[in-house]
Amino acid sequence: MATVLSSTRHQLDDTVDAIEYCFERGWSDGLPVIPPAEARVRAMLDAAGLAPDHQVGYVEHRAVAITAEKVAVNAVMAGCKPEYLAVVIAAVQGISDPRWSYHGPGTSTAGAGVLMIVNGPIARRLDVNAGDNLFGPGWRANLTIGRAVRLVMRNVCGSRPGTLDRGTLGHPGRLSYVIAENEAESPWTPLHVERGLEPEQSAVTVMAAEGPRQFYNQLSSTAEGVLTTLADDMRISGNVMGQPMYAVVLAGEHMRTIAKSGWGKTEIRAFLFEHTRNSHAHLKRTQRMSGELRPGDETLMRPLVESPDDILVVAAGGRAGAFSAYIPGWGSKRSSQAVTVAVAQP
Repeated sequence: MATVLSSTRHQLDDTVDAIEYCFERGWSDGLPVIPPAEARVRAMLDAAGLAPDHQVGYVEHRAVAITAEKVAVNAVMAGCKPEYLAVVIAAVQGISDPRWSYHGPGTSTAGAGVLMIVNGPIARRLDVNAGDNLFGPGWRANLTIGRAVRLVMRNVCGSRPGTLDRGTLGHPGRLSYVIAENEAESPWTPLHVERGLEPEQSAVTVMAAEGPRQFYNQLSSTAEGVLTTLADDMRISGNVMGQPMYAVVLAGEHMRTIAKSGWGKTEIRAFLFEHTRNSHAHLKRTQRMSGELRPGDETLMRPLVESPDDILVVAAGGRAGAFSAYIPGWGSKRSSQAVTVAVAQP
């Protein structure tokens, strides 16, 4: 294993000066960062069993090779524990994959975040939150893993607001956007298994995504009732003109109601695909589709996504409360696809 770190050294008097220095150099996302001293960076790399010069990913549109050392530096700054680095590495591999298509999500005015869904034993071992306050604060693993990936995008790939990052509005998930699937209580096949991995493997799925949209249904005692409410909300969400993917996050009460009806993820996806279609007439009246109204537009239907498989279904969130969420993906058609990467064990 290579022992020499290639990053530039900066000698400073104390920790406070180092934090302010990071702000001044533009390395921060707006919050204080942990100064990436060499010992901390090495501890990260040792935990993952990686040489500093190991290439984690290559972003073609940026002509940028991302090394393990650069990921470790940013993971330290984000506040990660060394054992988190393997998950950060997998997520960086995901956003470097041509299927994720970094250039679009990284620069678009639509301001996508990187939604990261963690599956497998590592989610439980690192205490990645899959329950109450799912998208909120309180879990170091969730917040720092997501922050590390965004800092890599900023400091290694150059995705900085106002320059290569042209997000018009952005959203809070662009700081950190990490959840785990609640495999312990879910009656369904875990996401990473649906996407080709083994149950005992750990994985991260990355998806270029807008912010989460919460919906409420306390009235229904059937899967169809809950999903009808969800579909009605999804149908007029996002761009509705061919976004590549949606994620649906079903929390405890809704998960149990849907499972009690005997519905699995396949049935959920099929129902939502069928019931989120819009007529061409509606899309034209609401200025989402160009052109004049034509005969037949009232019955000519356009699906929200190309296929039911483009709807990712995840069991996560608190046990109590009749709330769940859906998350529109970024882009149109096949411009950016969710990518699932196995987490390598050192």
